[in-house]
Amino acid sequence: MKKNHLWLITALLAGKGIFAQNVQQDSLKVQQLDEVVVSDSKFELKRENSGKTVIKITAEEMQRNQGRTVAEIINTKSGIEIAGSRGRDGDVLGVYARGGRGRQVLIIIDGVRVQDPSTFSAEYDLRLLAPNTIESIEIIKGAASTLYGTNAVTAVINIITKKSSKKKIAGNFETSVGTNQTADDQNYNIGSIQNSANVNGTLGKFNYGVDFSNRYRSGLSTAVTPENEEDIFSHFSTNIKLGYQFTESFGIQVYGNQTKFKNEYDATMAEAPNLGENEQQRIGLSSEFGYGKGSIHLNAAYTDYESVANDTFGESITEGSNWVLDVYNKYIFGEQFYTILGVNYIKDEAIFADEVDFTIVDPYTNLVYVSDFGLNLNAGARLNNHSEYGNHFVYNVNPSYVFDTENGYVKLMGSYATSYITPNLTQLFGAFGGNPELEPEENSTIEGGLEFKLNNSFRISMVYFDRNETNAIGYDANFMSINVADEIDANGVEAEATWLPLKNLSLNANYTFTERKGDNAIRIPKHKANVSLWYQFCESTDASLTYAYTGERFDTDFATYTDIALDPFSLLNFSIRHELIKNKLNVFLNADNLLNEDYRELLGFTTRGRNFRVGLNLNL
Repeated sequence: MKKNHLWLITALLAGKGIFAQNVQQDSLKVQQLDEVVVSDSKFELKRENSGKTVIKITAEEMQRNQGRTVAEIINTKSGIEIAGSRGRDGDVLGVYARGGRGRQVLIIIDGVRVQDPSTFSAEYDLRLLAPNTIESIEIIKGAASTLYGTNAVTAVINIITKKSSKKKIAGNFETSVGTNQTADDQNYNIGSIQNSANVNGTLGKFNYGVDFSNRYRSGLSTAVTPENEEDIFSHFSTNIKLGYQFTESFGIQVYGNQTKFKNEYDATMAEAPNLGENEQQRIGLSSEFGYGKGSIHLNAAYTDYESVANDTFGESITEGSNWVLDVYNKYIFGEQFYTILGVNYIKDEAIFADEVDFTIVDPYTNLVYVSDFGLNLNAGARLNNHSEYGNHFVYNVNPSYVFDTENGYVKLMGSYATSYITPNLTQLFGAFGGNPELEPEENSTIEGGLEFKLNNSFRISMVYFDRNETNAIGYDANFMSINVADEIDANGVEAEATWLPLKNLSLNANYTFTERKGDNAIRIPKHKANVSLWYQFCESTDASLTYAYTGERFDTDFATYTDIALDPFSLLNFSIRHELIKNKLNVFLNADNLLNEDYRELLGFTTRGRNFRVGLNLNL
């Protein structure tokens, strides 16, 4: 990090607002800090009753980040590093949380896990998400396999899509254009275009929603090459939702999604006519039946994935699909015991030399106890039943205690949890190194921390985590997939705070220290910090200034198979919005990497320099 940037982070972290989480505000006012969280229990509970520091990205924060991708928004949160989010749109994104790898983060959309079983890593590609469809995002850090199953090891990213308006018809339309340039080639040509349209409403007991979005990027090369020829990225997404509320206590909703993107890329870090085409199609159903103090929930979906790569080696096609069914009963006993009893079914399928698949059937239970004297307890267990390796048991215990103060509270938190990752289809049955005898990867995580809240204007939290990873899947000397004997330990500290000194001013910051031992820990910064300042100048105009620091980390040079240290870097971003027609029409301007920092995010890949984006958003 350049020395002349140090003053900004030092000054902002020196005051009350050190180390912050997201602030929630709309374009006219700052909201209170006593939000409701859902993801860590599946119940709507006050934040003070949760034993986790759940991060909530609200609809207002999504609105303030108009024009930015989902990966860029999530990457500002503590404990998370999304590799490739600062580069050319279309770069492969790896989500690293709390010193873990991408497969240790689970992504859920409207209660249904999403994961491409045909790929080598079996991760979900965040490029498939269109920001305009998202209402809010909740992020749980730490192990959550008891509620969410495989892959919920270091974080769960729970994405909630927008609901239909209560009006008969409502609409939202957004368009923006911007530059797409490197730090050393500030040509200011238009290289980025985004559009979205949404129509939705409610007609009696029937509700509906249809949306479409696309984005186009040009002007940048994927890899740093002498020619630096541009690689094009284009993305199209369509969603349809239909729902019917039969009675006050029973409703059902069906939905469908199709997402396509085309991505030019550079093979082996050299220019070549390479093109990847990816398509996802998903259909699903969700339903809720309420009775007394309980409710029965059903979430089911079928997703089909296809990827086609055309390069100098010819055409290759990967195909995969998965079925997901989650049925659970929620019941509240005596206003203090919140219980979950459910069963989760997953079937992953892919086509390699032959069609291959596996199934998972997991019964699970969870209990939250909220006392009237400050004690809260979240505990659960899951029995994983896998068609290949048999059974695996995981559990969690997460107590917390709240000391009420005159103007807020102090909360002490602790947890111990086990979690797991099932071997994916490539590791089990792939043509190169497949091993059907693999066992699941195992993790155990211990956490401890505290949270302090004052007067709905200031909140600070600090959490220590320590995770032990065993039975990880690697390779032997013959490149056969095996469960390696070596253990991996990751530990660190996450600190977050929110300060609302005025009704039209908020300050947020977060800092993460992460240390991973047992392997080369590539692409995981030891130090990372984010600071954001939001100010409302008047009823119709607000602006935000954000600062992000990413510390030294290592990346592998596959030409020499050596690990190279990448220098720290810092980025300054600015956004401003102005309402031309109150609650109807606003215009916005984003300026990213305002100081035109020249840096390397990933070894050999292009990064963006100073870029501008201007757009408008219309509500009907």
